[in-house]
Amino acid sequence: MEFVGRTDSLALLAAARERARAGHPQRVLVEGPAGIGKTALIRRFLHDDTHVLYGAGEEAESELAFGVLEQLLGRDGTGAGAVSGPRVGTGIGAGGRRWADAHAAGAALLEALDEAQGAGGAPDSDDRVTRGPDTPNTSALDAPSTPAPDAPGTSAPDTPIALVLDDAQWADHLSLQALTFAVRRLRADRVLVLVVVRDAEDPRLAEGLRRLFTADDAVRVRLDGLGPAELAELGGGMGVRGLTAQAAARLHAHTAGNPLHVKALLEQEGAGLLEALGERDVTPPAPKSFTALVLAKLAACSPAADALVCATAVLGMHCTPADAWEVAGADLLDEERRAADVLTALEEAVHTALLTEAPGDPVIRFPHPLVHAAVYHQLGPSRRAALHLSAARTVRDEAHRLRHRALAAAGPDPELAAELASLGRKFAAEGAWANAAGQLTAAARLGPEPAVYEQYTLESVECALLAGDVPDMGEVAQRIAQFTPGGWRSYLLGRLSLYDLDRAEALLTDAWHRCDPADEPVLGARIAGQFAALHGSMSHGAEMAEWADLAIRLAPDDTATDMIRVLRLNGLAMSGRAPQTLAALAPLPDPALATPAQLEELLGRGTLREWTGDLTGAVRDLGGVFGACHGRAASFRVVAATALASAEYRAGRWDDAIVHTDLALSLAADTDQPHIALYCRMLAAQVHAVRGAFPKAQAHARVARVYAAGGHVNPALWAALAEAHLARAQGRPEDVLAALGPLLALAPRGDLEEPGTVPWADLLAEAWAALGDEKRAVQALAPYEVLATQRGHRGALLVAARARGTLEAARGDTVAAERAFRSGLKHAAHVEAPFDRALLHLAYGGFLRRAGRRTRAGEQLRTARDLLVRLDAPPDLGRCERELAACGLGPAGSASEREPRTRGAALLTPQELAVARLVASGLTNRQVARELVISVKTVEYHLGRIFPKLGVDSRTRLTAALAADEPGPEPGRPRPGRAP
Repeated sequence: MEFVGRTDSLALLAAARERARAGHPQRVLVEGPAGIGKTALIRRFLHDDTHVLYGAGEEAESELAFGVLEQLLGRDGTGAGAVSGPRVGTGIGAGGRRWADAHAAGAALLEALDEAQGAGGAPDSDDRVTRGPDTPNTSALDAPSTPAPDAPGTSAPDTPIALVLDDAQWADHLSLQALTFAVRRLRADRVLVLVVVRDAEDPRLAEGLRRLFTADDAVRVRLDGLGPAELAELGGGMGVRGLTAQAAARLHAHTAGNPLHVKALLEQEGAGLLEALGERDVTPPAPKSFTALVLAKLAACSPAADALVCATAVLGMHCTPADAWEVAGADLLDEERRAADVLTALEEAVHTALLTEAPGDPVIRFPHPLVHAAVYHQLGPSRRAALHLSAARTVRDEAHRLRHRALAAAGPDPELAAELASLGRKFAAEGAWANAAGQLTAAARLGPEPAVYEQYTLESVECALLAGDVPDMGEVAQRIAQFTPGGWRSYLLGRLSLYDLDRAEALLTDAWHRCDPADEPVLGARIAGQFAALHGSMSHGAEMAEWADLAIRLAPDDTATDMIRVLRLNGLAMSGRAPQTLAALAPLPDPALATPAQLEELLGRGTLREWTGDLTGAVRDLGGVFGACHGRAASFRVVAATALASAEYRAGRWDDAIVHTDLALSLAADTDQPHIALYCRMLAAQVHAVRGAFPKAQAHARVARVYAAGGHVNPALWAALAEAHLARAQGRPEDVLAALGPLLALAPRGDLEEPGTVPWADLLAEAWAALGDEKRAVQALAPYEVLATQRGHRGALLVAARARGTLEAARGDTVAAERAFRSGLKHAAHVEAPFDRALLHLAYGGFLRRAGRRTRAGEQLRTARDLLVRLDAPPDLGRCERELAACGLGPAGSASEREPRTRGAALLTPQELAVARLVASGLTNRQVARELVISVKTVEYHLGRIFPKLGVDSRTRLTAALAADEPGPEPGRPRPGRAP
């Protein structure tokens, strides 16, 4: 039947495709009620387009982890062959087990899109740029190994790739998260993403996906019913003659123009419908149930075609013909099977519109989910069970076999439940949390006794938590609270209650009392791990380390205690044992070769190196960990990116810090875990504040403050520091006091004053001194000075000396102030942190200027200025310039040297600089994309802007330009290495 109507909708889609063709990725939402013609519109639009990745949600498989993503990526999960036909992907892969979570799956989808576009890149490509700066497809941006435009598996240079997700409301949650992750990272890709859904407000849609596709820059195509003239055309295409304009208008009023209802009525009633429409006093019949229509067609089929259709329904919305025919054998008599063949049966099913097939498509499909549902649900329990058992013997994947056996079960089945639980626990041991949750949930349904049901349910909820797939924790907690009291129940309730510290502690204590670690070491380790996290949230370093150490000893290989080694190392450092802990660490391999446990220790070692002042070693460790952790849980990657950004901030690599804070926040948002990135919020506020980007800093501080309202120590700490650093950069000491005042009450509850961790006493002391309250300034600073001296921490002694000098100068004791500042300079010779050294020189220069010693003041201020220019710190640079002007001294150097960020790499945005540095280090475009979790086309887009900014035309010259732009030794900068 010929497609009718929808001219305006097709025009919107065509315009979006042209924008995608130009390298501007498009997001399109097609929405409308069931039967309105959404899928038909997409098929019509993509009728002649062979470059399509297609996946469709299915109600019966909405809980199948990564089911839709497997359709998009195909059998092997790589997207190979994804552009060879109008619809691709078999959906019969390994059940998503190869992806640890939605982030890893989204990264795989990005790679598949890159492959489909023919993207690539190599580090030694030295071709010349011949096109303009805004043209990403320049020869220097692509590696020689990039497939030719007509190579198999790639699209022509200007052909956009269409990615279609049909019936998104039935897609599994993890696939939706993965798609959201990938779409967020499309920047300069020739990709058109079409999401088809009945209602954009459907609660089954992932919230992140909804925001993306309902944003102002997305294209929304809302389908209503066809008009009367279009209904007449539709009837004509179906062979119904005599549908007058008046009859069509009445049909439109009767059906609201819903094509599905109209076609059902026209097929069902034929000429009788015309008669009814012609009689004003006669109410036209309503469409019979869709199921009845489907079953009528099914009843007309031969036994072989009927069996094939029913077998396909048991296997899902789509399957291979061979698998369907194998399963259908359970439904056919021997003579029926001998008298038929799969192709003849398939042709009959296709002819009756119960199934569809297309040349080059390896699978057969139902034309609509309602058809599949009608066929499946009409199966009697005996026939349905027999077909599922046949399917269990046919499918090759163990998880799918068990799923069919579970669906065939007539009641509790202890043996099958144990098999499902065993497979679920195997998935859990591999860190495949989503699949583990699915298997354990199925096991719980088949558990013969309440105790077994509860145990499997508790384990499945824990796996879902680790997969980041528990949208309503409150509802889950209420359900679990009804279970029989026990160690697992209390442990999991405590894990769900970590934002209610008192309740969490009480529940975990109860769990510990109910658990015998000797008999249940895994449960004991998990309880201990949660105690470690609980004490970490309260900044109790010693207790955190003690519980973490116990968890490791009880179950050293338990994957559910992810990052337990990081908690142990951080806890030891917070309790004042960072140098000893570093010294006691065994040699660790390169991050690329590290085991999961060793990668945790590398992350902890990098953090401890930052805290002890070895910033070069910290960035090296943490950069390696971040590059090697793509297969880890999202929470681990968020922590790794944040730790790297923290070390980069202290090392003065602020552009890199901005890139990695943005990445960590994006990962946390993509996995619905924003609460794990609150330290990152503080860090982002801090770096934007020192850069003078006050609105951005304020936005991050506001988010942190929202979470601080819960009363947790750590959220309160991060919110206070975010606000305090912003206020300091803005020169508002009264707001610094308002932000940091509450920390005085929190400090006795934890290890908040440990030097090297989260310095704040110097900010508070300087704010009190600026407002004339020297007594409170001393009270804030003295404990920190004592600890810094005891630890011998050079970096902490430097900032304490600066604050002491500022305080003594405010008190009028110039001798004590001079002594403090000179002490700070001695420590600065051993400190890498350039911003801390710059603030020391600035404070000392200001003191000398006010003391009338202008020559020496000029020396200190110029040193401060050189550091601040390199860092691009406008707020403090402005203060330094004002001090120099007050000395009657102009800044040294040429005009170009006096202006920060006006030459070389300083012209690049943080994202561009990150791309440029990675390319200069020898990485291919694809490797850069993986490192920064962006698409290859986005890397090429950035390079297309980087080259003209730096005045280079090859990757080799880019490397040379960045090397030439590296600053020389900073004034007073120590040699890289571990600080004393």
